Amino acid sequence: MTDEELKELVSKLAVSQKETDRQLKELGKQIGGLGEKFGSFTEGLALPSMSKILTERFGMEVVSPSVRVSKQGEHMEIDVLAYANSLINEAYVVEVKSHAREEAIGQLHSILERFRRFFPEHKDKAVYGILAAVDLSEELRQRILKAGFYVARIHNEVFELDVPANFKPKAY
Repeated sequence: MTDEELKELVSKLAVSQKETDRQLKELGKQIGGLGEKFGSFTEGLALPSMSKILTERFGMEVVSPSVRVSKQGEHMEIDVLAYANSLINEAYVVEVKSHAREEAIGQLHSILERFRRFFPEHKDKAVYGILAAVDLSEELRQRILKAGFYVARIHNEVFELDVPANFKPKAY
């Protein structure tokens, strides 16, 4: 192979690599979009069940899906926010996952730790966390409960709380 042929081959490979990189970038965007859509689907699936649990079991008066708030350049997104302003002075933050992983515990903890800064109107409420998941290992369920969060799992196409009778949630 001559120097000229080698240069031409290297040039063709560089063009081919750029095209492959572009295709991979586009595929990454498409996969990310699918993940967002599946997350929205899961949140929509959870909402009717979680609304029923939040109103009937916990006495919540307001149940709001997909709450987004921005303050001083910081942002927070809550899958479901529920609260009551009566004899029951509590709020519940629900994080919905199609497949819960360990980092979901830290994510919910972070939301609850920052909650009053973003929602000062709820500063006097006890605030509790619920992690609702379609897919969740028993090992992770135990760690979520140990962190003081309620666990909700899907059963017969409906989300149900999955906590022991003596469970004591952590109030924030």
